[in-house]
Amino acid sequence: CRSRWRRQSSPVHHHNGLFRRSPLTKTCRCWRPPRGAPGGRKRSNSSGSEMAKVHPNTVASALPKPLATAELGLPSGAHGTGEAAVLTVWKKSLLFNCDGFTVFDAKGNLVFRVDNYAAGNRGEVVLMDAAGTPLVTIRRKRLSLGDRWLVYHGEEAAAPLFSAKRHIGFLHSAALAHVTPCGGGGGGGGAYTIEGSYSRRSCAVYDARQRRVAEVRRKEAPGGVGFGSDVFRLVVQPGFDATFAMAVVVLLEQMFGSRGLIKG
Repeated sequence: CRSRWRRQSSPVHHHNGLFRRSPLTKTCRCWRPPRGAPGGRKRSNSSGSEMAKVHPNTVASALPKPLATAELGLPSGAHGTGEAAVLTVWKKSLLFNCDGFTVFDAKGNLVFRVDNYAAGNRGEVVLMDAAGTPLVTIRRKRLSLGDRWLVYHGEEAAAPLFSAKRHIGFLHSAALAHVTPCGGGGGGGGAYTIEGSYSRRSCAVYDARQRRVAEVRRKEAPGGVGFGSDVFRLVVQPGFDATFAMAVVVLLEQMFGSRGLIKG
């Protein structure tokens, strides 16, 4: 193209009495914005394009709220909208040198965060909201017959809300894990059973009445291409606590994930 930059014909008077040259203007019709600029072509960097698809926005979502009471798993008016909440879970922390999760709602707004520094692991995982407020803390407790995970409100160290353990049975069963409320911690809603396959991102959470209250599904791009196991959907049914549902996902990662967030 022969068209190049040109300047406006008249100079622009500066406020201090000096003259400066006019800004450059573009006259070529075939011009395109540079790569990476607004309106321009996207960069070919695969990680950057993946981030744009997984979390288009950085605004905090209004879905989760800091828990004022230990009523995880009970019906919540904040989530009882009549429609299931579909969250996108990315098994990656947005912070450098951290393991964890980043969760977005259907509009691409940040909902939950899990950021665990590899070098500073204290044997626990903290699930936070978008602002970094601790919602629940998951700690591992070793037992003689198997490991158990305890779920605490906020960053408390006493009176756990729930206890979770991996399903152990000699007969073939679809059950993966069981989550039961602890008597002294105020957890409610009865026992929950997780069935399916977490490694395949196809499992569901059932309450004591065998109602499906949440499930993990694979996520696909608009073109039908899968994101793999690191990006998946978390579907939360109306009236069920999304914080508890995400806490179950963190528990499943500790039990069946290729690399748990709790070391040792």
